[in-house]
Amino acid sequence: MAAEEIGTVDTAFQLLGPDHKVAVDAFDDEQVQGVACHVSRAVAGGLTSVVGLAEDTSDASIACRQVGPIRISGKLDAGDPVFSERRSALFKRLSVVRFCDETRNTLVYLVYSEKLVDGSPKNAISTVPIMPWPGDETPLARCDDGQ
Repeated sequence: MAAEEIGTVDTAFQLLGPDHKVAVDAFDDEQVQGVACHVSRAVAGGLTSVVGLAEDTSDASIACRQVGPIRISGKLDAGDPVFSERRSALFKRLSVVRFCDETRNTLVYLVYSEKLVDGSPKNAISTVPIMPWPGDETPLARCDDGQ
């Protein structure tokens, strides 16, 4: 799944090559209609980024919200991948996975960085309680729908 870039801000000037940035991207959960997520992430600049060898830091943040009636298609497994992108030329990825808190009927989204040799403990979560949507007459979705 591809994310839509919402915008960037420069965080550090680089004499050669692009500046270091923080980028904000948006994506929809393809399996859960009615949920949108925004991820902010560090983007390395400088000459190494020009030639594709820059490795972005593991810093990331996520916010997910209900943006319409929630419809769940299929079974939601713990740790289902929702979004992933490369963070370096080799071995490093930024990943978003989804969990289902059935007791609270809440979706939990986790963003983290993974690396083939040594991952990072840096992570962030966002929760989306499944709530009725104004004007929607269909029965309330359950986190465990499709199981």
